[in-house]
Amino acid sequence: MTKQNKKGLYFLPLGGAAEIGMNLNLYAYDDQWLMVDLGVSFNDTMGVEVILPDPKFIAKQKEKLVGLLLTHAHEDHIGAIPYLWPQLQCPLYATPFTAHLIHEKLRDAGLAGQVEVNVIDLDGHQNIGPFDVQMVRLTHSIPEPNGVLIKSPAGSIFHTGDWKIDPDPLLGEPTDITALKKIGDDGVLAMVCDSTNVFNHKESGSEKQVLEGLREAIAKYPESQVYVGCFASNVARMQSIARAALENGRQVVAAGRSVNRMEMAARHCGYMKDIPEFLTPKAARKIPDSKKLVICTGSQGEARAALKRIANDTFSDLSLSEGDVVIFSSRVIPGNEKKIGALKNQLIRQGCHIITQHHHDIHVSGHPSQEELVQMYEWVRPQIAIPVHGELRHLVEHGRLAKKCGVPEVVICENGSLVRLSPGPVDVVQDVPSGRLFLDGDQLIATDHQAIHERQRLSENGLVVLTVVQEEEGVLALPIQVMFRGLVTDQECTDRVHEAAMDAYTQITAQGNVSDQKLRERLQRATQYVLKQLIGKRPEVMVSLVQG
Repeated sequence: MTKQNKKGLYFLPLGGAAEIGMNLNLYAYDDQWLMVDLGVSFNDTMGVEVILPDPKFIAKQKEKLVGLLLTHAHEDHIGAIPYLWPQLQCPLYATPFTAHLIHEKLRDAGLAGQVEVNVIDLDGHQNIGPFDVQMVRLTHSIPEPNGVLIKSPAGSIFHTGDWKIDPDPLLGEPTDITALKKIGDDGVLAMVCDSTNVFNHKESGSEKQVLEGLREAIAKYPESQVYVGCFASNVARMQSIARAALENGRQVVAAGRSVNRMEMAARHCGYMKDIPEFLTPKAARKIPDSKKLVICTGSQGEARAALKRIANDTFSDLSLSEGDVVIFSSRVIPGNEKKIGALKNQLIRQGCHIITQHHHDIHVSGHPSQEELVQMYEWVRPQIAIPVHGELRHLVEHGRLAKKCGVPEVVICENGSLVRLSPGPVDVVQDVPSGRLFLDGDQLIATDHQAIHERQRLSENGLVVLTVVQEEEGVLALPIQVMFRGLVTDQECTDRVHEAAMDAYTQITAQGNVSDQKLRERLQRATQYVLKQLIGKRPEVMVSLVQG
């Protein structure tokens, strides 16, 4: 039970506060909830690649959830929809491009036709439960990024989503400064704002700089095959790369399913009209290397992405040659440094030239720097600033900046912090359950699931399998079989483990009627003891009892 005044206005992040990714935000008024964004994060820990926010708090009262509003189509804002919507069962609201990609995700998940997806016009209004919602046009690295003005009888909140200030973007319309100033003039209670780039003091830069940098970089290698790695979700960057290629007399080839999907979605919604359709690698085989450019996924060194597969020579119809050029047109996400470094070394060994943002202006952030945040606070002038979309250090720095901008109240909150915005003083009134879920194959599991702990132990300690074939109780049909996995052993080690297991079996079965469980435990202890003496490790031991 939450400590809520029914006529109060509340904010509750369940993902994306004091972390980057997995955005899930909730707003409450009159005991009804509006969700804004439902995203994922990516990892490769213990065989799990996708991490999601745990929605159990709102899923338990889903009848009070009036809708899910999506600010834009990046995975950290919409990626969890196919996995978590069955727990929520609420209508969705999005602008056309985002809605198109959501429909594709739902179709892939077997949910086509089951989910109500409402399309809101750009700059449009929508009544959702007790909330009046206005979409506000911003700029980012994907079509149709929206800030959201959420109005209620208890006050208005401006939720920025992801944004930057680009006065002359290459993709889509510029930021609607008039609408932002009007929000400030009309008065807004709180602004919930992007913090990702708060440590950058300079402007985040324009995509036009990237176009010029790419044009120059490509022109330096007129005879080479050129590969450009970027985030497939960065449609603005894909367009910049394509324009730079065309201006250098090259046709564009798409490598990676997600590149194709984003290209088709953008074209479906009326974007990239001046760019010829990308070629498939197969269709581009007869084109000279000097006349094509390949856009690839995998700029973060992901093992299954196109760029890594090309480097491994396992991508159909594309292969590297000495003198090829590989451009990394993206930032390094913290935690991916080793994978990216390994990929670059692999490419260099094959004779490739590597180009990064240290050589040319080939990347700009899609998030606001301090200068842009100051400008936003001057326009919107909220009474309360709530930094989100950043680690705790980002939120605290953003809070300091908001104070310098004259914002009376700043709230630093983490996932699960129920923030009362009105009536009365702003305050964190309760911590509600929050957490993470792992997508393991097709299954959602808790982060503390036994399977994860078992994988951790196996990865650290290795595995021994003992196969015990018995003719009858206490009588072996065959000598105990020993198999090692993930351990450095030799024949002496194998012999010693076999001897210890046989001795333990003889000793415990001599006691008479022994349960299978006790037999397993005795063999496990004996095996771990001898291996600790021999190799200094206590591996996991699995005992398979078979009746001969």
